[in-house]
Amino acid sequence: MFLRLRYYIILTGFIQIISCSTNQEKDKPLLFWCSNNQREIELFTQQTEVWNNGPSGIPIHLQPIPEGQSSEEVILAAVVGKTTPDIYANMWQGSVELYARAGTLIPLDTLKGFLKFIYERCDSSVIKEITSSDGHIYQVPWKVNPIMTIYNQDIFLANGITEIPDNYSKYRQAAEVYKSNSRKNGQTHNWFGYTEVKPIWYERLFNFYPLYLAASGGASLIRDNKAVFNNEYSIEVFRFLQSLYRDGYFTRERLSAAGDAFVLQQITTKWTGPWEISYLLQIPDRHFKFDYYAPPVPDDHVGPVYTYADPKNIVVFNTCTRPQEAWDFMKTLIDKNGDLKLLETTGQLPRRKDLQTDAFYTDYFTKNPMMMTFAKQVPFSKGIDNCEVIVEVLDIISQEYEACVVYGKKTPEKAIEDAERAVNVLLGENTPSLNAM
Repeated sequence: MFLRLRYYIILTGFIQIISCSTNQEKDKPLLFWCSNNQREIELFTQQTEVWNNGPSGIPIHLQPIPEGQSSEEVILAAVVGKTTPDIYANMWQGSVELYARAGTLIPLDTLKGFLKFIYERCDSSVIKEITSSDGHIYQVPWKVNPIMTIYNQDIFLANGITEIPDNYSKYRQAAEVYKSNSRKNGQTHNWFGYTEVKPIWYERLFNFYPLYLAASGGASLIRDNKAVFNNEYSIEVFRFLQSLYRDGYFTRERLSAAGDAFVLQQITTKWTGPWEISYLLQIPDRHFKFDYYAPPVPDDHVGPVYTYADPKNIVVFNTCTRPQEAWDFMKTLIDKNGDLKLLETTGQLPRRKDLQTDAFYTDYFTKNPMMMTFAKQVPFSKGIDNCEVIVEVLDIISQEYEACVVYGKKTPEKAIEDAERAVNVLLGENTPSLNAM
């Protein structure tokens, strides 16, 4: 009798502890990290307030990602220290495979309603792109900023450049006209274009990679754990870019430290995203017109012109104890209304199919016509390959880019061949670097 009574007391106490713990867990807010971009903070503040004031009963605590040298480093430190948020918006697509292979992300396709929602929002090519090597999906396609060519319309007209220089020959011809006229006018510090020369992996996402996608029709860098970029397209891109430095159309000097060279009209073109639109339109003393077109392609190019999407996505970390509830909240961020809020508040584009033709967004694009150029580009935009060492791959390409393109120390053929060899060695030696987590 005494033993049975003691067992009952212990069991009752255990049930109370479990019940208390469950209630505390239920009442605990889901932690949602966003970027430190002020417009995104404003967007998510509005959206979380609507959610928290609604009937769900599941509170969301919004917090901009803690300060650090880069968001990628902050996320890595959080993963290692097991202090990750439940939800994170602004994950670079290239980082997802690394964390997925390490088991630190929730496979979202296992959550109720996820696949139906995503297939309604995104086309099959996007679904294929975000699917991990193990067949699961660990990321929600959220936003893209297609990289295109911005150009100064007034400088074009002043130099008699009336045709958009959309292929390599036309681009070089326009650059030569501008260079000759500038030198005649004593403007020796003006350049037809500029792109960062730093041999840092992420800089290649804004010069080599969009031009490679444009030339190749959206081809991969890595496939089946092997380098597949040693082809005519990479070589052509390296040769084209190399000629821009060799012939004095681009400068090897870093211009970004001295102010915005495009605003100062020291350069006429550059490769950038739609974030420039609102920035330039708000400059009160800007006395020139500008517009965008797709990255230049080889002279014999046929078909659509692809570019880099610069995608940022939303993930749920495995420290989240209520992933289904997290997904229920995330759906409100990327439904039609959520995507419209993204456009209106941040000037960035949702990764949504038929964006340019959906009547739901017509009013926005009517009021912001330059954004339609980017909306039309979204179907022909691509992220990065699912490769857990893609940063190291881009770093290798960057080293060869510096040697060949910037300083002309190697031929394009040799540089691409050397990059391919080094990448294949890397992939052959590759083991998941976060397996211990």
